[in-house]
Amino acid sequence: MNRDFIRRHIRQERKSYTQAEQHQLSLIACRHMLAEIQQKNAQTVALYISHDGELATQKLIEALWHIGVKTYLPRIHPFSKGNLLFLHYHAESKMVFNQYGIAEPALSVQDIIPVNKLDMIVTPLVAFDDKGNRMGMGGGYYDRTLCQVIDGKPLAVGFAHDCQQVSQLPVEYWDVPLPIIITPTRRISCI
Repeated sequence: MNRDFIRRHIRQERKSYTQAEQHQLSLIACRHMLAEIQQKNAQTVALYISHDGELATQKLIEALWHIGVKTYLPRIHPFSKGNLLFLHYHAESKMVFNQYGIAEPALSVQDIIPVNKLDMIVTPLVAFDDKGNRMGMGGGYYDRTLCQVIDGKPLAVGFAHDCQQVSQLPVEYWDVPLPIIITPTRRISCI
């Protein structure tokens, strides 16, 4: 299977859940991810605002705020093509839509955190396999971010529906595997 076929098929699959199913699966997965974050004692966590049938992250973000964990969201870097910045996200954060129609924080220099200061990055993905290989939307933004991980810091954790798992992904030299993937039914340790 080629990458474009996998992307189309899995995106269609994850969008096929009813609103009630999506809500229930997201709540279950968020509980698992919250437990992972607490078990790792992560105090600075980068997440994302879900779209396109991804597991909903807003309840997880609110739960993290409630227990005092600082949350950060990605923003496409305005001056460094293909790269992400992570900005502090809180209830008063002003949001804008990027060129892909994805909500991201408005640029505020004082809210930026260097990647190596994060404890964990919860990564979106389109597909994954049991070796931790992930396939994103194709822009390479998270691959460029994850190549900055040194000695497991920050810890990168995939967050996905079970239906997003495939038997084997085609791997490119720039792909960075994830050590952990959380789904509604499993915690997959990949490394």
